[in-house]
Amino acid sequence: MTSMKKLTFSAAAMLPRGFQATGLAAGLKQNGAPDMALFYSEPPATLAGVFTTNQVKAATVRLDAERVAKVGVARGIVVNSGQANACTGKQGLRDARAMAAHAAKQFDVPANQFLVCSTGRIGVPLRMDIILPGIEKLAKAVSPQGGEQAARGILTTDTRPKRFTTTFTVNGQVCRLTGIAKGAGMIQPNMATMLAFLLTDARVERGALQQSLRAAVAQSFNRITVDGDQSTNDTALLLANGSAGHSLLKPGHPDWAAWVAALEGVTFRLAMEMVRDGEGAQKLVTVRVQGARSAADAEAAARSVANSLLVKTSWVGSYPNWGRIMDALGYSSAKVNENKVEIHYNHLLAVKNGLKAGASLERLAKIAARKEFTITIDLHMGRQAATVYSCDCTEEYVRINM
Repeated sequence: MTSMKKLTFSAAAMLPRGFQATGLAAGLKQNGAPDMALFYSEPPATLAGVFTTNQVKAATVRLDAERVAKVGVARGIVVNSGQANACTGKQGLRDARAMAAHAAKQFDVPANQFLVCSTGRIGVPLRMDIILPGIEKLAKAVSPQGGEQAARGILTTDTRPKRFTTTFTVNGQVCRLTGIAKGAGMIQPNMATMLAFLLTDARVERGALQQSLRAAVAQSFNRITVDGDQSTNDTALLLANGSAGHSLLKPGHPDWAAWVAALEGVTFRLAMEMVRDGEGAQKLVTVRVQGARSAADAEAAARSVANSLLVKTSWVGSYPNWGRIMDALGYSSAKVNENKVEIHYNHLLAVKNGLKAGASLERLAKIAARKEFTITIDLHMGRQAATVYSCDCTEEYVRINM
């Protein structure tokens, strides 16, 4: 294995070689904000994707999942925000196919090599009279410098764009990976209300691309929660167009670890930005459970605490109410013995053997008042651990979702 340089990540949407993009306001949103985006790869790109596990799936999810499984090659992605195209029946699927076909026509490429994503209100038919002309405008405006515009064109209740770029080396060739995402509400694994588009000029074997995406998503987008709700539209798409020209990446390649580190680094940073920008959120809280009997128990306990409204509202008031944490552990599906539980706020001990211990309420409250802090829970039942990233639940969240 070749030595791997430490990666750096820039909060910018610098597109890799061979990719173009843009975003614009087509008129789907009444406030005139950007509401459409398009990504295009000049060479055909190897395609991977991961989608919502919700049984109610948007038309775009059904279409894209089929193309990931059966086609495996993509030239582009067209996105609209404001309307989710979920619970729209057969017409919704016809509209999704029409969006893909119209975008493909603009570039004279096969219709089944375009993907479609929608986000917004559920149950509302797409305004195709706005979307189709919007696609034509997008196709004329795409450029290698259009990543930032695309990042803004996919937003819904987000307060800011989410994008990261890194570079890594394969066979001496510098490759770039850029991730652009949206997500602020309905954030709960598995996957969040999120769209994530990952673009690279690296050359990656198709099965390995899918494998690496699933692994990265498992430790990033599937480890965050804002409100415990799961979306109908969650989609993460990864396009690798091979413009860097190196030998085919797959497990066993000397630079495979560099690719994995880049992908995991970008997806993790995008996921953290989603929690920080959660609807009404003021704090990012890391909930780590260790000493669990099994990995499933560790995850169940962490999710139970991270999703508890009583716990999340205590964070709003900077009140270290560890009793609510104990309660959430107890009703989780994890095996818990209250007499063994230990809880820390950052480095400060709050609970030992299920009883108040260690730091004073005032010292714990100073930790809970921070913008970011960690709650570590040791169940002392085994050796497994899991981490979930969450946020507080403020009055602003209620206002946004009224």
